[in-house]
Amino acid sequence: MKKRCLPGIGNLPKWAGISIFLAGAIVLALIIVLHYNPGADQETERLKKICACTLIALSCAVFSVYYDRVTVVPLELWDNRQLIWQMAVNDFKKRYAGSYLGAVWAFTQPVVTVLMYWFVFEKIFGMKSEIAGRGLDVPYVIFLMAGLVPWFYFTEGLSNGTTSLLEYTYLVKKVVFKISILPLIKIIAATFTHMFFCLLLVGAGWIAGFTPSVYTLQIFYYMFCEFMLMLAISFATSAIQVFFRDLMQIINIGLQLGQWATPILWNLDAVVPDWRMQWIIKLNPMTYIVGGYRSCIYEERWFFEHFYSSTYFWIVVVGLFCMGSLIFKRSKIHFADVL
Repeated sequence: MKKRCLPGIGNLPKWAGISIFLAGAIVLALIIVLHYNPGADQETERLKKICACTLIALSCAVFSVYYDRVTVVPLELWDNRQLIWQMAVNDFKKRYAGSYLGAVWAFTQPVVTVLMYWFVFEKIFGMKSEIAGRGLDVPYVIFLMAGLVPWFYFTEGLSNGTTSLLEYTYLVKKVVFKISILPLIKIIAATFTHMFFCLLLVGAGWIAGFTPSVYTLQIFYYMFCEFMLMLAISFATSAIQVFFRDLMQIINIGLQLGQWATPILWNLDAVVPDWRMQWIIKLNPMTYIVGGYRSCIYEERWFFEHFYSSTYFWIVVVGLFCMGSLIFKRSKIHFADVL
């Protein structure tokens, strides 16, 4: 039987795969340690370096010990890529099948939510965004949309990914079906709606005076970042949801709290001037995503200018993906019995 492999990797032995991962981790750690920003607080820089290197070490430990189990899920996703795309399209179509307005309902609630927040916070409470971009003041509605658009994506993708195994119970019970593709299918289906809102966000920014530029193309990078974050979390939550049905209720509460803990409705620099508190808030990966979407629309800043934030985000995603794949792999043999 031919050994499965990801493109560009070939039939690497276990020791080679681990060695490549460790080599990349060492290089990344050296870049972080040697990076010097003369304009930043050195105590903060040192703390960031310690946290980043700790996360890298933990990721290396998990990957090395559980290499065989961690790499199973990526292989299954790659082998079934065509099936994943077909099922994701069908999932999006059937979600609103039978309703008169069809997929229009996928866009109605988020639009109404944005308008409600905009009316309450800007028209009633008089909140104005003091951020300046491209020499212009940013209207609060643009500031708000740039935060809510990725948050809606995160909420829908994580919720649907978590319940994917319960929704496709009949497929989980099939021995030959690769159930690891189910969370990915739900997240791709959510991406279709998200792309529409990205276009709406860019259009609204254009009307407000922020003409799309080369910086706007970064929205695909941040979209990919959020996609990978949701996928990494969903592998763990979808597996746990099978055995602990109350998990989705806990996640819903967490998402409600997370919306206010993430600088979506409020400006981080204005509300939290203390760098120590800002540092705690920035531990939330969604803070990086929300800030990235705003950079795409009006800040004219490249993602690599946020060196530590970008590095920290991907370390967290890799760590979550390793743990999620491990939990999923160890739990899948019991799914059919429980369901």
